[in-house]
Amino acid sequence: MLPFAIPPMVTAVIGAVGAVAVTRALVKEWRRVNAELDRVSPATEEAAERERLPKLRPDPRTGVYRPE
Repeated sequence: MLPFAIPPMVTAVIGAVGAVAVTRALVKEWRRVNAELDRVSPATEEAAERERLPKLRPDPRTGVYRPE
């Protein structure tokens, strides 16, 4: 009975080791991509561009928004 029980156990161990290896590779890639995206940081570029645009304020008489 023992020889039949060993191959499924070995298969399960190999599968678990493979799953751990794939998970570690995905986590490493995920962190690399996020680090690269943080370096580019389009949010700061958008904020700087927004600062260059004129501010719009409503005209109290007409209610139309006009640049300051």
